Amino acid sequence: MNSILVWFRRDLRDNDHTALGEALRRGRRVYCAFVFDREILDRLARAEDRRVEFIRESLVELDLALRARGGAMIVRHGWAGSEIPLLARELRVSAVFVNRDYEPQAKQRDAAVRAALSADGIAFESFKDQAVLDGDEVLTRAGRPYTVFTPYRKAWLKRLTEDDWQPCQSTGGCLAAPPGAGGVPSLAALGFAASDLRSLGFVPGMSGGRQLLAEFQGRMARYRQQRDYPAVKGVSYLSVHLRFGTVSIRQLVARAIAAGALNEGAEGAEGAATWLAELIWRDFYFMILDRFPHVTECAFKPAYDAIAWEQGPQAEQAFAAWTTGCTGYPLVDAAMRQINRTGYMHNRLRMLVASFLTKDLGIDWRRGEAYFACQLNDFDLSANNGGWQWAASTGCDAQPYFRIFNPVTQSERFDPGGRFIRRYLPELAGVPDKFIHAPWRMSSPEQLACGVCIGRDTPPPLVEHDQARLRALQRYAVVKRGEVP
Repeated sequence: MNSILVWFRRDLRDNDHTALGEALRRGRRVYCAFVFDREILDRLARAEDRRVEFIRESLVELDLALRARGGAMIVRHGWAGSEIPLLARELRVSAVFVNRDYEPQAKQRDAAVRAALSADGIAFESFKDQAVLDGDEVLTRAGRPYTVFTPYRKAWLKRLTEDDWQPCQSTGGCLAAPPGAGGVPSLAALGFAASDLRSLGFVPGMSGGRQLLAEFQGRMARYRQQRDYPAVKGVSYLSVHLRFGTVSIRQLVARAIAAGALNEGAEGAEGAATWLAELIWRDFYFMILDRFPHVTECAFKPAYDAIAWEQGPQAEQAFAAWTTGCTGYPLVDAAMRQINRTGYMHNRLRMLVASFLTKDLGIDWRRGEAYFACQLNDFDLSANNGGWQWAASTGCDAQPYFRIFNPVTQSERFDPGGRFIRRYLPELAGVPDKFIHAPWRMSSPEQLACGVCIGRDTPPPLVEHDQARLRALQRYAVVKRGEVP
């Protein structure tokens, strides 16, 4: 091909990039473009959105990297569905290359772009990049998609070959910088304002991803033992970089395998294998979203759509208390204050607060999913939907409906010294370890002694867990008949 346009979306790097590598291999001249899509941006609730700033800063770094190679990033602000065909005509390219997106709205957008380009005689090709294995690469013996993770993981590992995690080479043709490739617009030009992204420690771009991966490499061996404790630096913190593609999933899989993930019994293998399993979960949820798009609106298991969720003023008050971290359960409240303050929440806590909203408060999982979609820096539709449906027992391979997290015992187990709680609930700093997980159990003299009055300095429990659990079991009884736990 003479000229190819590579349309960057959630793949903001110039290395190990499938569409870019294919374009350089097959085209003489390769242009690169990104669209700040108003279809997405115009729906955002606030001007200080860390995700927009993360994308913008990552694009600045990517543009510099492309310019060092003779190219540049063409940046547009508009509706991607019309901007890309227009740009392809302006550049007179033979084809537009993209990396595949599995979200229903993105697939519809790409189909419309493909049709518009086809009318102009321009090809549109998509490639696997954000997943290690996709499409028909992992199927049951009957040729159907898996809906249970463990057999999917086993089939995924059996299907995996060394080629699947090898980096894509970005050599061959020449990167081109057309006239008018004027760099990345400012946040103000996009209608947004600077956020607290940097002050919170989030470093955008490929350099930020490399830094976190290098740090995690030294503690990967301990990942299995430490990943569930929010007060411990046990996880990789790479989720936002995976979301926007400033790191390659193949690179992460390669690191896990190099650390012994496929060699049971090797030193450090347990942690690497557990981390690899989490990366496989990511592929699994991409596959579910791709093959079962109804999950964005409904329960994966249709029977669970019959559940009658709590509604009315009391439910609204409960939801507001949950969103603001005022449920009276310290670990739940600390987790919600973490997401509100930083846009991040530890995965163990995501499960806990989701269980609390759906099971203890009886509120529709879709409301929690939507709240997370607004708050999370690493918001990804497939993982967010999959996680919420797992916690609500409505999804594929979900937690059985009768397994309901006890917020106090979860707190005692995963934040035993209350370090995480005290970080986000400083009003409880003086509460003894004995009561930090359930402050309402203190007597009046004990409250006075530590300077915390229940109902004044911290709320009493919004619900009594044992009673809420019984109500949840009654609520889920509508789907009990015929259900296989």
